[in-house]
Amino acid sequence: MSRTFDYRGKTVFVAGGTSGINFGIAEAFAGAGARLAVASRRQDKVDAAVGRLSGHGEAVLGYALDVRDYAAVEAALADAARRLSGIDVLVSGAAGNFPAPALAMSANAFKSVIDIDLLGTFHVLRAGFAHLNKPGASVINLSAPQAYIPMPLQMHVCAAKAGVDMITRVAAMEWGRAGVRVNSIVPGPIDDTEGMKRLAPTPQARKLTQDSVPLGRFGDKRDIAGACLWLAGPEAAYVTGAVIPIDGGWSLAGVSVAGAGMFDQFAGAFR
Repeated sequence: MSRTFDYRGKTVFVAGGTSGINFGIAEAFAGAGARLAVASRRQDKVDAAVGRLSGHGEAVLGYALDVRDYAAVEAALADAARRLSGIDVLVSGAAGNFPAPALAMSANAFKSVIDIDLLGTFHVLRAGFAHLNKPGASVINLSAPQAYIPMPLQMHVCAAKAGVDMITRVAAMEWGRAGVRVNSIVPGPIDDTEGMKRLAPTPQARKLTQDSVPLGRFGDKRDIAGACLWLAGPEAAYVTGAVIPIDGGWSLAGVSVAGAGMFDQFAGAFR
């Protein structure tokens, strides 16, 4: 897949890029020749990701940080830009989630997801803007269907990701004159991810989810990575402020499928 894209001479910074969908994105950019920096909270995961990504032959840096800490984010981005000759593509993908009904969720639990997903996205974009090579720079935020489909047990994520999509749109308006494009990717049911393990934890839940996808299958991390490779490149030079579902059509049915599916999977939580 990545051989059809050429990111040689470009630098990509992926916040949250040491596991899951975000690692798949980082791996795809590395495979396309990019210089790379990844960041996440745990040093062991950062070290493991850097080791795997370094096999592609280009420079790879890793940073252990919490996106809720603006100073740490700012320092990492500045260091990566200095050592890797600026930043051309900035991916903000750090996120937190756990299924919980609103009345069983503490204020701190709600705040934690808001701080990681929403505040963290702002931190990454706010600190990263000064280092983006312009014009032609691209920012990609990782959103979620909860941004526009209300789901039981996901009040915190719905609120946070709706905010992320609005950050995307406003930043696209404000930064367009500087040549910086800002878009959101919305992964649907992607197999072999922590999100699917939490939101479809049983064989019955997996079948319910898969049956609700018009294309009839779970997505693959490569589906998301391929979309990012296209969106960050010159082929998408006139795309900004877009919120793009990569979900096999899953979100087309909206609440009727997603909301009902979540309710059925976790019905016991409402009793």
